[in-house]
Amino acid sequence: MNEPKKLFLLDAMALIYRAYFAFSKNPRINSKGQNTSAVLGFANALLDILKNQKPTHIGVAFDTHAPTVRHDDFAEYKANREKMPEDLAASIPFIVELIKGFNIPILSVDGYEADDIIGTLAKRAEKAGFTTFMMTPDKDFGQLVSENIFMYKPARMGNGAEVWGIKEVCERYQLENPLQMIDLLGLWGDASDNIPGVPGIGEKTAIKLIAEYGSMENLLDHIDELKGKLKENLERFTDQALQSKSLATIILDVPIEFNPDKLILEDPDFEKLKILFEELEFRNYAARVEALYSPQQNTVTQVDLFSDEVDNGLVVTEVTDKNTIQNTPHQYHLVSTKEEAQQLAALLGKQNEFCFDTETTGVDANNAELVGMSFAFKAGEAWYVPVSENYHEALETVGLFKEVMENPKITKIGQNIKFDASMLNWYDVKVAGRFFDTMIAHYLIQPDMRHNMDVLSETYLNYKPVSIETLIGKKGKNQGSMRDADTAEIKEYAAEDADITLQLKEVFEPMLVEAGTKKLFDEIEMPLVPVLASMEAEGVKLDVETLVQFSQELETQIGVTQAEIFRLADTEFNIASPKQMGEVLFEKLAIIDKPKKTKTGQYATGEDELLKLAHRHPIIERILEFRSLTKLKSTYVDALPALVNPRDGRIHTSYNQAVAATGRLSSNNPNLQNIPIRTELGREIRKAFIPRNTDYVLMAADYSQIELRIIAHLSDDQAMIHDFSEGVDIHTATASRVYNMPLGEVTRDMRRNAKTVNFGIIYGISAFGLSERLVIPRREAANIISSYFEKYPGVKKYMDNTIALAKANGYVETIMGRRRYLNDINSGNATVRGFAERNAINAPIQGSSADMIKIAMISIYNEMVEKNLKTKMILQVHDELVFDVHRDEVEVMKILIENNMKQAMKLNVPVEVDINIGENWLEAH
Repeated sequence: MNEPKKLFLLDAMALIYRAYFAFSKNPRINSKGQNTSAVLGFANALLDILKNQKPTHIGVAFDTHAPTVRHDDFAEYKANREKMPEDLAASIPFIVELIKGFNIPILSVDGYEADDIIGTLAKRAEKAGFTTFMMTPDKDFGQLVSENIFMYKPARMGNGAEVWGIKEVCERYQLENPLQMIDLLGLWGDASDNIPGVPGIGEKTAIKLIAEYGSMENLLDHIDELKGKLKENLERFTDQALQSKSLATIILDVPIEFNPDKLILEDPDFEKLKILFEELEFRNYAARVEALYSPQQNTVTQVDLFSDEVDNGLVVTEVTDKNTIQNTPHQYHLVSTKEEAQQLAALLGKQNEFCFDTETTGVDANNAELVGMSFAFKAGEAWYVPVSENYHEALETVGLFKEVMENPKITKIGQNIKFDASMLNWYDVKVAGRFFDTMIAHYLIQPDMRHNMDVLSETYLNYKPVSIETLIGKKGKNQGSMRDADTAEIKEYAAEDADITLQLKEVFEPMLVEAGTKKLFDEIEMPLVPVLASMEAEGVKLDVETLVQFSQELETQIGVTQAEIFRLADTEFNIASPKQMGEVLFEKLAIIDKPKKTKTGQYATGEDELLKLAHRHPIIERILEFRSLTKLKSTYVDALPALVNPRDGRIHTSYNQAVAATGRLSSNNPNLQNIPIRTELGREIRKAFIPRNTDYVLMAADYSQIELRIIAHLSDDQAMIHDFSEGVDIHTATASRVYNMPLGEVTRDMRRNAKTVNFGIIYGISAFGLSERLVIPRREAANIISSYFEKYPGVKKYMDNTIALAKANGYVETIMGRRRYLNDINSGNATVRGFAERNAINAPIQGSSADMIKIAMISIYNEMVEKNLKTKMILQVHDELVFDVHRDEVEVMKILIENNMKQAMKLNVPVEVDINIGENWLEAH
């Protein structure tokens, strides 16, 4: 019996665009800074059909750059399409090489689209006895389906691929036959191709009309039966409707030969593909291709999770070649007795390294309870240890692992290991030893990607983990607790987590070396984990009564400010409503002639816009004051007391190492780094942060102008180095140089302007930006910047050189080698490129500052532990550290902090640290 002839025709650009935008929230960027999303998505789609659908014949159709017959008929055809993103355009040559590497023919004909080529070949193949699958997400291919021609819609959003034949197309669009799809599109239009259709007719109306009248022509013959706007639009746009139908019709007589012999699926050029995959950094793809074509691949090993019988008896399997727990050999053990736990602890104690993970009742380590622990030290095997809800029983179970978890000679591996260490801290276990956090490792390899385990597993291991939602339901108020889930299911889920994380470690360790960030990982980020865990566990005491009193004072001030706004407006209105505020400001008061509007047509009343108008009317200042007061009250003063932990009466923030691309720490729940400091009222909030008891005081240590000192170091600008070395106030010195004025004659306004320039330079400020900030003419601002660069030529040279290096390498580096990838640095769009250039200048400065304070935190913490001091490090806010200091240790801590902060990083300018103490954070700052 002859083997069935199965032809797959791929719509290249539709698949490429789809692959690219599927990764838009989490683009795949390799160590060279290349966006490989489109190539990866296309490669996955191709491997899927080769593995699961086993075509005998295959071809990939591309559009050409030549105009088509549709452009001749309709000049605006596809005219609305935005220019292809540059990183997508850069991917196409790699996709072409990928197709050639698989020895798959590329099909294209000038003057015709890929749709026409696929339609023509599909119809000719049908006559030659082929079953043809048109692989595309585009709905217009529905017009082509027949008994032997099918649409093959790729998998999307976790759903399986769909094969659509006559039955599926007709059911979906309520048609009698697939050719009516052309009539449907003629009425409905197709925005992606700028096919206009008929105004006012969408999908539902089009379906209803074709169901009733059968065709567009018959509908137009019966326009008199219609009413209202629908009738009016069809009469007015009859020609446009017919033209739209013509544009939507796929051409079936393209001058292209159908030669089955040239479309036979051949073996790939393995060597060519291997070189390509290495260049793209698709590390496991060469092995996957070789495995796909090896003799033992005669049976499908993938579990059929999404199967659906269609009319011709074909079975549609989920289009994903991701491995899962169902089709991957594994040994996951449930540890259900004390003896088994002791045996596991002993086994772990013999390892040089192992991975551990915790299952909990929540995501806040300072409020959640432990449900279980999982361990792995060999790929494919892991153990799960359930933990009792009873705290004393839980302590006993966790205690069995205390010795091995606290063994400093054993490396501990985890995904967001700080959370797991913090959880165990509440159960009297202080996790020790070298850490390897896969989340942070990936952050240093690909800082702009997402770093959650599921994404990492699918990307680097080609493995789709069990979703937590299968255990406790989807996120939201109805989501259950891990405590209520079935233990056997938790075992599979938890053990898999430890197993995957262990395997990710093996992938990321060499990648850190390749990315040049292994030293940063080993010497800064990993040693910082226990420091942050300690700070989070320690927390900071809050004087709730102070905040309650302050809230009442703010309420009074808000009332007074509101009354003043109503007086100035001569009317009462909802100040929180942008619409009402815009009407008052720009219609009733008419403070400017041509007010700016938002995209929705409302008056723009954002803070930036109002600041520009502050000099126009006194009401603006009062509105800004009202907003500031209400935000202060709701976001901080009223919110902070509710966040006090009932376990110990303190606030516990969480520090994030893998969020900010520059390397800075961020904090959340609550974000204590955003507590206002620039206004007097904002500073009042800091009064509420107090020592743990009367035996302690708060001590704040702040780097003085550290980013400017770092730019002096990086630029090696001799004038700036001189000013810092002489101990002169840098802003006064800058004003003196820029304005050609002796130091003693520099005015307050001159220093203020110089300070704005100094810090603005770090962020690549323009003359326009400076003029806006200083409220001066743009020419004056341009002269200030020009004078600045004339007096500090090393800074200008540094900025130019940094941008040039970024353009050449695709990234910039901090002093310690932290990389910031800049995918848009060579963009043809000036605005986009300008943003990347500003990041190129700023990232090494801000990132080096972040590295410096991290190094200081590690050395301070280690010395405090070594000396067994009672003092605790409790807060980090960018360039500032806050300590809860025992009164007997004040002088010791001053010296310890100053020495370690100054010596954290060797700069060619002096490093200054301001240290103060107080009975609250405000006094200490």
